[in-house]
Amino acid sequence: MSTKLSVNLNKVALIRNSRGGNNPDLVAVAKDCESFGAQGITIHPRPDQRHARYDDISELKEVVTTELNVEGYPTQDLLKMVLLHKPHQFTMVPDPPGVLTSNEGWDIKKHGTMLKDIISACKENGIRTSLFIEPDPNRVEEAALVGANRVELYTGHYAEKFNSDPNKAIEAYMIAAQNVSESSLELNAGHDLNLQNLGFFKQNIIGLAEVSIGHALICDALYYGLKNTIQMYLHLLKEKKKK
Repeated sequence: MSTKLSVNLNKVALIRNSRGGNNPDLVAVAKDCESFGAQGITIHPRPDQRHARYDDISELKEVVTTELNVEGYPTQDLLKMVLLHKPHQFTMVPDPPGVLTSNEGWDIKKHGTMLKDIISACKENGIRTSLFIEPDPNRVEEAALVGANRVELYTGHYAEKFNSDPNKAIEAYMIAAQNVSESSLELNAGHDLNLQNLGFFKQNIIGLAEVSIGHALICDALYYGLKNTIQMYLHLLKEKKKK
């Protein structure tokens, strides 16, 4: 299956916020990313709104023509904005206030009641839901039980181990992906995927619907330009014809 590239614009928003103005213009960058081939736009507003802000959700929802994916810890404030503006996908991430970046998946058993209620509210509003999880078959099963539409495999562990042993690094992800394919869920992935490790991940993970990439892609764009960088990532996600 083809895998969509959703470009996370948090780092663009971080640059914008550093000067207090609107340069770079997040809406304009999102539209450009789509014109350059991106099949989705992701933002991850955190409670301190140090990069993407809550008001970015409404502005992007008006202009994004592919898919808008809002990530984040489901605080009351963020959930209110999600239910009001109805992005195409809400990816729930267990990074409460004070966490620098997303670095682990949900303990679904511990937070199951909360997650189930939020997923139900999103479904009533036509919003696809995804849970950020570790590559663990048990988490896959638990995500299905609370009613999620998708899971997003946290790929930080894969990226960390990739350079030393790619086959070992991807082993747990292959098992988890197989479990997803046998469930009612669909599969996303994200965190620290880049030009070096994305191709190998794509080749070995079945049923990969979407990857969300921000930090590495924006860093690469400093050297290669945004349009060229997006095309480079898309090339790695293309289906390889069997010989």
